Order: sequence, then structure tokens, then C-alpha cells
Amino acid sequence: MTPGTALVGGRGMLGGMTATPDDAYSPGSHLLPHVHALPRYVPGARPEEGRRVVKLSSNEMPHPALPGVAEAAAAATTAAGRYPDMAAVDLVGALAERHGVEPDAILVGGGSTAVLETILRATCTAGDEVVAAWRSFEAYPIAVRITGAELVTVPVDDQGRHRLEAMIERITDRTRVMLLCSPNNPTGPALSRTELVAALDRIPRRVLVLLDEAYIDFVTADDPTDGSSLLADHPNLVVLRTFSKAYSLAGLRVGYALGHPELMGGMRAAATPFGVSAPAQAAAVAALAQQDEVRRRVAEVVAERDRLVSGLRERGIDVPDAQGNFVWLPLGERTADFATAAAAAGLLVRPFAPEGVRITAAEPADTDAVLALAEEFLA
Repeated sequence: MTPGTALVGGRGMLGGMTATPDDAYSPGSHLLPHVHALPRYVPGARPEEGRRVVKLSSNEMPHPALPGVAEAAAAATTAAGRYPDMAAVDLVGALAERHGVEPDAILVGGGSTAVLETILRATCTAGDEVVAAWRSFEAYPIAVRITGAELVTVPVDDQGRHRLEAMIERITDRTRVMLLCSPNNPTGPALSRTELVAALDRIPRRVLVLLDEAYIDFVTADDPTDGSSLLADHPNLVVLRTFSKAYSLAGLRVGYALGHPELMGGMRAAATPFGVSAPAQAAAVAALAQQDEVRRRVAEVVAERDRLVSGLRERGIDVPDAQGNFVWLPLGERTADFATAAAAAGLLVRPFAPEGVRITAAEPADTDAVLALAEEFLA
């Protein structure tokens, strides 16, 4: 018998506590109650082995790695037995130069979602509130609720846009963070710089504003946002960026945040040590040096996005303004049927039943296939 354990009525006692009978034990009982209630992140569907399909469900770029990126990542694996540079000095330095900020204004992590989670852990706890538009990025409810905070959602309008005035009205004494996604995933529209600045001027500085600009490189609308240029005037603003989209590094997981150095210092302390691998750091640095090629590839995707929007509208689908590398089809109750029809046609799309379908813009042949599917489906 373990020292300190006594048998009382045939049951073990540890420190005066009655042990749970084995037949009543559940491994899930170790989890906090709010963890049981977390929504599950649903990734874009993956192709079945042995079946040729086109994957348009995850907002990935259709291009291979940028020039020199694979070589840089491979070279970094020669030191795979060593920890990566925890401060990611080369990457942070390249980002600082790119955005015109000091290195201590940058936090890097394993994708922008991991950076978001770090920021929320450092700023929110049980009883706090986070205001966000909905529908928006599927990871937001998980990242917020795991902290114990409550997610307060404000529905987007009928064109998939943030209703900033309504979001500001939902701020209370418990509000710690406001989440903005521009362009909004999955509905597509982007905030303008003018409306963003007007909102920032009204939001109390005690509320941290997280601006997720994962798809900013694809924006072609007039008066686009650039969160990094607003940091000096708005110290409660933090901007999220990623290498997963325009830089074609979704598989290596690199993201970062830009914000006031005092904020970023605390968030670095809360971040997972060595959170960005050496190959990912090397690849990101190499990708940053390929701006001309990045712009060329983005322009190709934008052309297909715009062709999708025009073609779908011609076929009677009310597609909202698309400013990311995807389009949103607000199909309502027909969402699941469209996704099933797409899969049968060899196209994997991302359904958000019963609201709509998100389709990634990719190659010209993929655009043709989606438009043909839409015409047949609507007929």
C-alpha cells in the first residue's frame, strides 16, 4: 500500500479524500468544464488517396515554394539537433525593416493563429469579454474560450461586412479585446482605412484591438488598411500577419504580430519558447526577399478571384465583395448540397452550413470548373 493511504470501508483514502472508483472514472474529467464546450476547428477537406481532386478548401496558394525558399529551409535542417534561435533575430530583423518598426515591436510564432492564442492568453481570463464579428475566422471562438473569456459576436451585415458601429456598442466594462478580420474570412470584404481609423478613435484605449490582416496582400479595393502604419497613433492596436497565404508557407507555420513594444514584450514572455522552427525561420527570411515574385503570384490569384466573382454573379449568386484569395457563396440551406455536388465533380470546397460556401481562387482551369459546377447546380 502507498504510504499515507488507509483503507476505509474498502476504499482508498489519500490525504483525507476518497478515491474515485475505477468504474466511475473518465479521462475527460481532467479537463476544465469550458474545454468540453469548445467548438472543434474543422480544416478544409483533403483529397482521398488514389482520387484526383482539386483542393479549394483551405485558402492555400496554388504555386510551389518561392525561389530559394525550399533550399533555405533544407539548409537549416542540417542543425536539426539544435534548438532554433528563440528570438528569431534574422526573421524579426527582416520584418522590422519591411514594416519600418523596431524589432521589439514584433512577436513571431507558429502561424498567426498561434500568435493570436498567445496574445489572448496574455490579456484575457475568466469573466472577460472579447467582441468579434461573426461569421468570421473559425479559430476565434476556440482561441477566446480556452482562456475562459466570453466571445461576444456581432453578426456581419448581408454583404458579409463588419458592422463596426454595432461592435463598438457591445463594448462593456468587461470587454478586454475587439477582434477585427480584414479581409474577413470567410465572407471576403475588407475594412477601409478610413472606417478603421474612425473606429479606433472611438474604441476606449483600455480595449485591445486585434486586427487580423492575414489576407491583406490580396486587397485591391480603394483606401486599403495597413495596420502597421497606424501603430504610432494607436498604442492599443495589434496587427496580425501570416506567411501562410501570399508567401506560400502554410506548411511551415510562421506568423507574427506588430504592436507597441511594451505590449509585445509581455506577449513574448507568454509565448511558447522556440515557437518557430529553424527551417521555418530560414524559409520566411528567404520569402521576404522575393517581393516582386510575391506580387506577381498574388496578381495571378486576384485575377482568378475576380473572374470567379464576375462569373458567379452572372449566374445569379450574390457574391459579396471578395478581397482575399477566396470567394463566398451565401447559399444558405443549399450549402451542404453544393459542397456534395462539388465533391462529386472533383472539387473540394469549404462549406459552413447552413450559411454558405468558401472557395479558394487558384488556377484558371479551377475557375472554369467552379463556374461550370455553379451553372449546373443552379440549373
